[in-house]
Amino acid sequence: MIKHLPTEAAVQREIHGEAAEWSISDHLLAATVDHLAVANWMFQCVNSSEDDETPDPPKPVPRPGVTDEDDEERGGESAEEGAGPVVSPAALARFFG
Repeated sequence: MIKHLPTEAAVQREIHGEAAEWSISDHLLAATVDHLAVANWMFQCVNSSEDDETPDPPKPVPRPGVTDEDDEERGGESAEEGAGPVVSPAALARFFG
């Protein structure tokens, strides 16, 4: 019975936290924004001269239930404390490979 409660129910919010409010569409939109940001960043890196400073990689859209420790387990790196995860070359290779 609890399994079929609407996402805005207090019980769902208590069990799943903020993740209860995110639908599949919300996750897909966040992934789309992240991929577009990475593509724009890669375009800027490829089309800049070698003397230019490399632009900072984009920060992913924050998702509920994902912490910095989770990102580090998947291969992400943090540039500094509180700055958010940085897109690693390994993550880019998995995305485009």
